[in-house]
Amino acid sequence: MNYRMGIIVALAATISMGQAQVASHSPALQKPASPEAGLTSAIVQPTGKPVVRVNGITLTDRDLLREMMTIFPYARTHNGFPKGQEGMIRQGALQMVEFEELVYQEATRHQMIVPPQKVNKAVGAFRSNFQSEEEFQQYLKSEMNGSIEQFRKSVRRSLLIEAFLKSQLDLPSRVTTAETQDFYTKNSKLFMHPEQIQFQTISVMPPENASKDVKEKARRHMNEVWEQARMTTTYEQFGLLAEKYSEDDFRVDMGNHKMVSRTEIPDPVAKILDAMKLGQVSNVSQFGPYYVIFRVEARKPAGRTSFEQVRVKLQGDLQKEKYNKLRSNLDKKLRATSKVEEL
Repeated sequence: MNYRMGIIVALAATISMGQAQVASHSPALQKPASPEAGLTSAIVQPTGKPVVRVNGITLTDRDLLREMMTIFPYARTHNGFPKGQEGMIRQGALQMVEFEELVYQEATRHQMIVPPQKVNKAVGAFRSNFQSEEEFQQYLKSEMNGSIEQFRKSVRRSLLIEAFLKSQLDLPSRVTTAETQDFYTKNSKLFMHPEQIQFQTISVMPPENASKDVKEKARRHMNEVWEQARMTTTYEQFGLLAEKYSEDDFRVDMGNHKMVSRTEIPDPVAKILDAMKLGQVSNVSQFGPYYVIFRVEARKPAGRTSFEQVRVKLQGDLQKEKYNKLRSNLDKKLRATSKVEEL
């Protein structure tokens, strides 16, 4: 799990999915991503201005901008960040910058090392992201002051951070199948579900302010459709009529309302469906100016979702929760014995 996940997920929740990405590369290393459309505010070019000091180590707006690009990788192409979101992105990036430096210092204090061959492999993997040597050299110039040695130090720093966090977060946050089963057993109420129903509809929907003649014409038309619908015996037969005649949004999917909790269905509709058998087609029902025909496709009785059905997602959710708690505690622990000054 990427240690940035908690921060980026929170930020991404308020930025469109087409604009935000979760970075999977090493910390502090980023190759510009492909663009996608979005309104942006003008990007501020870094000058090397100090933004935070962590135990006497000064980090600059270059470090901050690099992390902001991680959160919103299209900023370079769009010449800025989403309007109204830049402050939030900046704050999230600042938290990452501080956390990375705190972790790096802690890894150094523990005298952790990265074998040279591992650094070489990571350097090669990162360089392979570039389409040409010229593009890579441009990256070095803009991000690493043109220094290959600075780039290698950045790679080594990233690997140290990841190695430390793997030992402190990744491994301790693992949740076994047995632990997942235990949670499922002790919290069985969380996995109860009400009755669910899958049904199809054909709707004729004249305007609410339609004239009496228009509404009468709609009623007669619906009766003609019903004469065909009541003769159907399969999902496909009814669905083809829905695609041809229905005026509701479900017509594009053969009139299908996918399995839904009965409690989420309006009472007047639920009462009609309750009285129907599987495969049965209803009479024409009127709701205000609208006319609707129903067909019941499937029912799922109330009960408890089995452990096997939820195991993979539940195990992942429990692990994420455990990871985020460990990460939060680590952040607090490191800050408690450090001096972090935002400048």
